[in-house]
Amino acid sequence: MTCAAAIVGGAWLQRQERIVLNRKSVVGIGITIGLLLTGSSLAVAQSAPRPDAMLNNGPPIWDANHDGIYTCEEWKSFMDRLFKSADRNHDGSLSPSEFETIKKADPTLAEADFGYFDENQDGKITRSEFVEKPSVFILRFDKNGDCRVTPDEIKAATTPQTDPRAPQERPRDRFHTN
Repeated sequence: MTCAAAIVGGAWLQRQERIVLNRKSVVGIGITIGLLLTGSSLAVAQSAPRPDAMLNNGPPIWDANHDGIYTCEEWKSFMDRLFKSADRNHDGSLSPSEFETIKKADPTLAEADFGYFDENQDGKITRSEFVEKPSVFILRFDKNGDCRVTPDEIKAATTPQTDPRAPQERPRDRFHTN
């Protein structure tokens, strides 16, 4: 190998090493940024209040007058309409196959259990058994027992509460650092 070939080969090798080092640093920076973004999104996700599972599908559809207040009467009226539409043979009761239509009518009832509504376990659900069942939504959110769920009650139930015994942080302004 000639001296000129060795110099050219050495220069080529040095250039290749610089390229590899540059690629490694770009990849390292990319990985670092990716980890930082992942960590920050996890921190945000953990600090954000988690919504109530009962509100995952949005507000209930049975608010008849669309005023944002959910009443027992609206619930019973909704359940009565569901019962009438599901009772295909008009015998005044729902069979297990007719009950399947109920489960498809509203996302909150998608996981409903036939046995929950069939109180006397006779294999059919009467109109009374179905309509008079209290709304789990109202039971969950109606804190004052007036058979009405207001937006304030929903907000209060879904807002994380702080322990009143916990030390309170003093408000600070930009002029005081202590």
